[in-house]
Amino acid sequence: MSAPETSATAATAVPTPPVRLEYRTIHGYRRAFRIAGSGPAILLIHGITDNSSTWDEVIGDLARTHTVIAPDLLGHGLSDKPRADYSVAAFANGMRDLLVVLGISKVTVVGHSLGGGVAMQFCYQFPRFVERAVLVAPGGVSDGVTPFLRMAALPGARTVMRALSLPGVLPALRGTARALSRIDDSAGLPERLAPRHWFVDHPDLLRVVGDLTDSEAQAAFVRTLRSAVDWRGQSITTLDRAHSVENLPLLMIWGDRDPVIPARHAELFGAVVPSAQVEMFPGSGHFPFHDDPERFVGLVEDFIALTDPIEFDPVRWRELMSSGQRIDGFDGDQKLLDQVRLAMEDERNAS
Repeated sequence: MSAPETSATAATAVPTPPVRLEYRTIHGYRRAFRIAGSGPAILLIHGITDNSSTWDEVIGDLARTHTVIAPDLLGHGLSDKPRADYSVAAFANGMRDLLVVLGISKVTVVGHSLGGGVAMQFCYQFPRFVERAVLVAPGGVSDGVTPFLRMAALPGARTVMRALSLPGVLPALRGTARALSRIDDSAGLPERLAPRHWFVDHPDLLRVVGDLTDSEAQAAFVRTLRSAVDWRGQSITTLDRAHSVENLPLLMIWGDRDPVIPARHAELFGAVVPSAQVEMFPGSGHFPFHDDPERFVGLVEDFIALTDPIEFDPVRWRELMSSGQRIDGFDGDQKLLDQVRLAMEDERNAS
């Protein structure tokens, strides 16, 4: 007897629908987004300095069975870049506004990096819109983050970034990164001098850095970064309100060699939300959906097929808002629980 066919397997028989780039003006600002397919909606939210094209390898396959919407966040990609509020909460508002304009009332929200923090904030601010959530190497768990983003949050960062527009600077960065990525253990360099995981994602990281040659993009990047990161690291956390997603079907995906946000954050989040399904991509960095798009699509499709969408319960929601996070409900050994408590005590200023 053959094994049952998963939704991901069945979807491969359906032709890939075309992906359209569209625009809507909302509150006076032009928002760009990619959209494809039909059926239940999936909202894809990209990370900082990135744009909706980051989902190119997966959006078509997901759109075989769903309506997929992938916006360019305000200040990113082809969306306007005004002098505006670039906080995580403001981005969540923007996602709500776009869905309202498109006439979409329910989504499975998928967020990567900064977009993962936005996805969690969206779940908290607009629970009536959310059926499930997929967090991909999300920001907003604890303070750990690459030193490069910490430095970029310092005063004077924009002066340094202006050098990116000078002739030869980006090609030099690309060449250096390629050379360093070829360093292996046989070179004899100590790991502390050349951490191997730093260069796992160098093509993607240089791609997003390449979008910072424009002064408006630089200003938007700095505003976005400083809303969530300072010299100490990430300055906000979702852990203090993770109880609000206690019954929400939740999938977390991470690359175990992530150079941007440590993969150990998956353990911290799992201790607070034991019901979350965690999937690690061995050898992958900060963009697991680029390293293995087929596996990523399969996980998301099967997660949606095998979980029931949450139904918003206003009475239970009011109880959750009143009770707050309960530390005695965490799951893990003492060392892990101490790390969770430390993260919650140190970053209590979630939006």
